[in-house]
Amino acid sequence: MDLALLRTFVTVHRAGSFTRAAALLGLSQPAVTSQIRTLERQLGRPLFLRRARGVTPTTIGDELAHRAAPHLDALVEIAETDLDEESGVRTLHLAGPPEFLSLRVLPALTPLIAQGLALRGSFSADTDEALEGLAAGHHDLAVVTARPRGELLTATPLCDEEHVLVASPRWAGRLGPGTLRRNGPVVLEQLPVVEVHESLPLVSRYWAAVFDSAPAAAGAVIAPDLRAVLECAAAGAGLAVLPRYLCEDALERGEVVALLDPPVPPLRTYFLAARTGTLALPHLARAHEWLLRAAADW
Repeated sequence: MDLALLRTFVTVHRAGSFTRAAALLGLSQPAVTSQIRTLERQLGRPLFLRRARGVTPTTIGDELAHRAAPHLDALVEIAETDLDEESGVRTLHLAGPPEFLSLRVLPALTPLIAQGLALRGSFSADTDEALEGLAAGHHDLAVVTARPRGELLTATPLCDEEHVLVASPRWAGRLGPGTLRRNGPVVLEQLPVVEVHESLPLVSRYWAAVFDSAPAAAGAVIAPDLRAVLECAAAGAGLAVLPRYLCEDALERGEVVALLDPPVPPLRTYFLAARTGTLALPHLARAHEWLLRAAADW
């Protein structure tokens, strides 16, 4: 049986869609459809049921996928091992938000370098972009803020991130805690906003969780890195919503002040995602387990 047909079949089975599989394989959708039909003719049985959105494997399709996928993954392992044999180093490609990768993930993995692991980071604050890169094989692991759908990717909760509303002491002094408690959203919307995107994703999420409303303010400073947002907020540019791990030292030093202390602080969950089956690779499994253990202290 043609291994190329099996590879296409397993990709469709994991992706749940001819269109998605075509994108991952770098093929046209008609080419994927043709390969699946060829395989079905060779086997004399249908492998997928076509639905309005995507495909569903038949019983035979499921059985073939469960038999073939581990062997195809093992061939990938052999190929990757051959590529790394000369240096004796296995390379781990990671994707995730720039701040979280820089301050949490990459430092946590550095002890594995002594065990023959090389690290390559790719900064991607956009979850969909990171998952697409992971599915296409550009990354081995991705830290994302949403659990991926379908069978192509798997994800494990990594940690929760508490969000804090902060501003410089000068702005905090002008507002006063009593004023904030009485007229929080109204007063806060008089302040400039520092954010990572024009859509104000962190501020909007905070407003929805704490005030059950949407912010009316526009961004005064937009910088696509939370470290820049923190520096601008500390310099007096306006209020910002930041993860506590990122601004904790600045809070302790008094460079920024927490404007509110809600009973239930807004949280965001990070997930550690991988392609289905790839955690059978020893270096990926080791890094995955290492990060889960490290995250227990985050």
